Amino acid sequence: MMRRAEKMEETRAKLIAAARDAFADKGYAAASMDELCAVAGVTRGALYHNFGDKKGLLMAVVHQMDATMATHAEEAVAHLDDPWGRLLAAGIKYIEMALDPHVRRIVLLDGPAFLGDPSQWPSQNACLLNTRQALESLLDTGRIKPVDPEAAARLLNGAALNAALWIAASDESSVVLDKAVDAFRYLAEGLLAD
Repeated sequence: MMRRAEKMEETRAKLIAAARDAFADKGYAAASMDELCAVAGVTRGALYHNFGDKKGLLMAVVHQMDATMATHAEEAVAHLDDPWGRLLAAGIKYIEMALDPHVRRIVLLDGPAFLGDPSQWPSQNACLLNTRQALESLLDTGRIKPVDPEAAARLLNGAALNAALWIAASDESSVVLDKAVDAFRYLAEGLLAD
């Protein structure tokens, strides 16, 4: 027999999966709570119990997708030995993920429209912390100019996020991607010590 906690976690996972598909396919505004509850095989009460409302469910989907994006970025740079190269490549990988249709629709378009400023999302704080720690290490080794690591982390993360938002909103996303990556690289390299 499944324990209550396991059952609740299974229900949450089903709702998040159904919502992710519905939000990606129809957009947050057009996604029906009744339809996604039916797909998940749960009642509307289960949605309210687990997430409060549709907006809470969107936040859970965005949080899960942000975590997946962070994992993809880490995996993309794991083979690099150079700490600076890892930091720069992770930022670029985040920007490139704006081309993924699900990331574009849910995280970069609907997320900010319905959840507000992405820099205030709890999932963004983890990215900020990782960037700050990487910069502190680079600062300790003299690899970057003497700069406040938190300020630099906020600016780098903000640049990557705004580049991704620009790409997501563009009708020529692949053209914008190239411009955004070049600009991000030049901005970031300004931190390197001479």
